[in-house]
Amino acid sequence: MKATLLIHFLVLITGIAAIAQNDLTELDKRNGFKDIKMTYPIDSVRGAKFKKDFTEKGNHPAKLYEVTDPSYLTIGEVKVNRLEVKTYKNHIYEILVITEKDTRLMKGMESVLGRPVYDVRNDTYKWTGKNLSLTFKAASKNELELLYTSYVVHKMMKDDKKKKINDIADDF
Repeated sequence: MKATLLIHFLVLITGIAAIAQNDLTELDKRNGFKDIKMTYPIDSVRGAKFKKDFTEKGNHPAKLYEVTDPSYLTIGEVKVNRLEVKTYKNHIYEILVITEKDTRLMKGMESVLGRPVYDVRNDTYKWTGKNLSLTFKAASKNELELLYTSYVVHKMMKDDKKKKINDIADDF
């Protein structure tokens, strides 16, 4: 009886896990730009060069890296002008890709990621997944900006801030 119940429970858990994986968007499955993956350590990025330390949203110490590896210089035939990665506690949470302006880029992204949501106020297109988002907009007259943002690391930042506040409160 216990063995049968255990088997049913394991089948149920496996089914729930399979359904949860199917709910992931293509953006979540890709989890970043090329082989630069969100939440991965910066050591996993070829050609990452430290640029500067800064404070994200006034509270969180972060680092900015420029990526110069030749494998990231193009997206198909579209030239990448600049590639920057931000980390918090060595985890990648933001990837900024500046490319030359080319209409094929948006068409290619739509074919892979689906139709984005257009934000009239900010004149941006946005794809949203469970773990990250991707915004697409004009960076200048001749350039486009792709900005990948990790919800997972932003939640970690928020939790760390909450923990610091609780530590201060407990110290009274």
